[in-house]
Amino acid sequence: MRENFAARHPWAILAAGAAIQVLTGIPAAWGVFQPPVMEEFRLSEEAAGYDFGLLIAAYAVGCVLGGFLQDKKGARCAAFWGTGLLCGGFFAAAALPSERGGWFWLAFSLPAGLGSAFLYPAIQTCAQKWYQGRKGLATGVIGGAVGLSGAFLTLFVRAALQGFGPVQGIRGAFWALGALTLPVCLLGSALLEDPPPEPARPCDQGKKSAPALDYTPAQMLRTRQYWLCTAAVCLSTPAVLLFSPILLRLAAERGMSEAAAPWCVVLGSVGSAAGRLLMPMLSDRIGRRNTDLLLFAGSAALSGAFVFARGWAVAAVYAGLTFCYSALAAVLPAFSTDLFGMPHAGVNFGFLALGQGAGSLLFPFLANLLGLSAGRHVLAILAAAGGFLAVWLVRPTQAAKGPKPN
Repeated sequence: MRENFAARHPWAILAAGAAIQVLTGIPAAWGVFQPPVMEEFRLSEEAAGYDFGLLIAAYAVGCVLGGFLQDKKGARCAAFWGTGLLCGGFFAAAALPSERGGWFWLAFSLPAGLGSAFLYPAIQTCAQKWYQGRKGLATGVIGGAVGLSGAFLTLFVRAALQGFGPVQGIRGAFWALGALTLPVCLLGSALLEDPPPEPARPCDQGKKSAPALDYTPAQMLRTRQYWLCTAAVCLSTPAVLLFSPILLRLAAERGMSEAAAPWCVVLGSVGSAAGRLLMPMLSDRIGRRNTDLLLFAGSAALSGAFVFARGWAVAAVYAGLTFCYSALAAVLPAFSTDLFGMPHAGVNFGFLALGQGAGSLLFPFLANLLGLSAGRHVLAILAAAGGFLAVWLVRPTQAAKGPKPN
């Protein structure tokens, strides 16, 4: 009965995926999480920043592990595992003693990053299979929900800090998020399934068709396209992830009031949602490569403008940066299947997402090692320019039927 319902109403896959993703956009809202986490668990800004970096790195590694699980056991199985890990992270963070704050990365960053990773690729790949002719639309709807998640979590955490339950503060927020996420993700995950195979059409019998793209992970890793795309993913991260953990402090230093500063996160989430929704659909029309080139050019220009932004311009420019960053992430699943095919889409996407994990650790480490403050902007500009070059060098792949694709 469930299969018949999904076949008749494929929009249900998008709705289920969007509902799940509204609750998983922790990186987009980390600027609101970090100050109360630092206070509650007695962490320095640098330590909390590394906990954030480990969250992103765990997400990247989880994309590979979840991709293998999805390709072997299906999207529903991967999503159930993701639900358990994400909710386990929320509950573990809520229960972690304050004096054990040094273990926050183990209690929250790793399980929450892995759980989000198991959920996102499973949902995106499943949606693309149902909407193969409109992959940009499918990834855009799911990605738009990820973007709106930042705004939702920002408002949710701020409400929790003011107290709306027996347990207040950031612990109350973690308990409430776990209690809300568990039923929503379980219900949404239960709906995920691959579409039935298309029946053979009599009119196609006897016709020869071009071999379909079908790169295994091992084949993909030997292509130039993979390494260029992974480099581009890595280089897309500094424009936002160098500033997301310190956004509230940066906004205050540049003239925004304490009450107004959180709107940087909210507007950033709106920009993220818009980028994830609109640009994948544009990529259906102008191509993934052209879309990514446009976005990297915009990211470089906005990173330059961010150096001089003051007052509400900080929020406006940051929203533009999150638009570009999130749009690049949202176009990636469709770009991956365009280059390497659909059969191994889950794990192939996971290997591409390793670039995000590398960037989330590498660039903050470089910024801290070199003692950069304003220099973070230089890193962001140079990285965006490098990402543009990497995408410029990407060319289409050929159908991979032999063991050694070109």
